[in-house]
This record gives sequence, C-alpha cells and structure tokens, in this order.
Amino acid sequence: MACFYKSTNGIKRHLAVETLGFPFFTHCTKASVSDDAGLIKILSENIDYFKSKPVNIPKITILLNHGYHPEYLRKKLEEIYPIIMTKIRFQLSKKPSRQEKKVQGQSGFIPVAARWVIERSNASRKRCKILVKNFEKNLGVN
Repeated sequence: MACFYKSTNGIKRHLAVETLGFPFFTHCTKASVSDDAGLIKILSENIDYFKSKPVNIPKITILLNHGYHPEYLRKKLEEIYPIIMTKIRFQLSKKPSRQEKKVQGQSGFIPVAARWVIERSNASRKRCKILVKNFEKNLGVN
C-alpha cells in the first residue's frame, strides 16, 4: 500500500474485512487519497448494505487504527446517510503505551492481535495479485 505522506507514487488499496479476515468491501484509489477519504468512499459506495440492516440489531463495529479521525468520519457519513451511526460504531484499535511496553519489558513495535487480521488479509492479496496485471495502475480522478 502506498501512502501519500511518504511521497510514494502509486495505488492505495482500501480493504474492509470481517473478523476472520475475509474481504467485505474493497476500493482502489490514487495513493494521494487519505485513509479517511478512502473509508468514506468505500462505505458510501456500499451504503445500500447499511440501509438494509435493521436498527434493532447490534451495531457493526469498524475497528480503526490511529491514522483515522472518528469524529470527522462520523460527520461525513451522516451527511451521506443521516442514521448510519445507529447501525455502525467506530472503535480505535488498542495501541500499547510506552508505559505498558516498559512494564512488559518490551520496546519498539509490538503486534496487536486485532490489527493483524487486516495485515494478514493485505498480505494474502499481495501474494495473489501477481497472477494478473495491476489494472488499477491508471486510476483516474475519483
């Protein structure tokens, strides 16, 4: 995945997976598109899925890393579908603090189990993508 803040040219693949890592929604954009904008795009393109869900069932939890801005996402999604927050909720993934790392005697990167679901899904897609041409290479303006 290429990121605009690293000044890398290319493609950003936005992927929403369920708890076992199976793809739920996917979307490709230019690498210059922010994570927030990509999530808004992927959810708005699939808004009929959320409209079909009854309000009286448990909310769908969307686990976000700390690069996302839940309040901004909430505001933009409510502009598209005003009652969406009755059907979904955002939750920031756990990120071990320096204090927690120190208590455990660890430093640097520590894997977080819930976040590895999406990382495994991304890795499996990247292994398989060599089977076909990268058709997303010439993405137009979104």
